[in-house]
Amino acid sequence: IARDAARRGAEVTLVSGPTALRPPRNVAFTSVETTQEMLDAVLGVYSNVDVVIMAAAVADYKPHHRAEQKIKKNDDTLELSLDKNPDILRLLGEQKAGQLLVGFAAETQNLLENAAAKVKKKNLDMIVANDVTMKGAGFSTDTNVVKLLFPDGTIRSLDLMTKEEVGNHVLDIVKEKTNCHG
Repeated sequence: IARDAARRGAEVTLVSGPTALRPPRNVAFTSVETTQEMLDAVLGVYSNVDVVIMAAAVADYKPHHRAEQKIKKNDDTLELSLDKNPDILRLLGEQKAGQLLVGFAAETQNLLENAAAKVKKKNLDMIVANDVTMKGAGFSTDTNVVKLLFPDGTIRSLDLMTKEEVGNHVLDIVKEKTNCHG
C-alpha cells in the first residue's frame, strides 16, 4: 500500500516493525521494534498527515517481565504474566482531527460483527476485514478475500484477489473520500 500510494503521487511515511521486505523507494521509512516505539513514531507524524492506513496490528499483549537471556527449560510448565499493549488505532481515533483513518481486522469468527464494532470503538472511516480461516485469505498467501466496512453500515465485499489489488481498492476509496489527486 505504501509503495502504490507513493506511485500515485502521495507523500508517504511508512512505520514498520521488523520485516524481510525492503522499504519502497520515495517513501519516508521508520523502523521500530516495540509497540511503544511504533506508537511514538506514529504520534510523531499524526498531526501532519491527511490519511493513516494501519495495515497490520501489533501484539495485543507483551510479557510483564522481559528476560534478558533465553529462558531455559527446568519444569514441565512455564507461567507468563502479560500486560496489555497500547491500542494504537484506538488512540489515533480518539485524537483524530480531520484525518481519514483506515484499519485492518484479521478475524477467525464473527467477521462482520467484530469489524463493525471496531469501526465504532476506534472511530474509523473504514476497516478492511478478512476471515483468516478462509481459503486464499490470511497471512501465508499473496491473495485475500475482504469486506470493507464503513461507519454508516455500508459493506463492500471484494472477491478473491491479490493483496496488491486489495490495497489499490483501499487507495481508490481513500482518493474518493479525500478528493485527493492520483
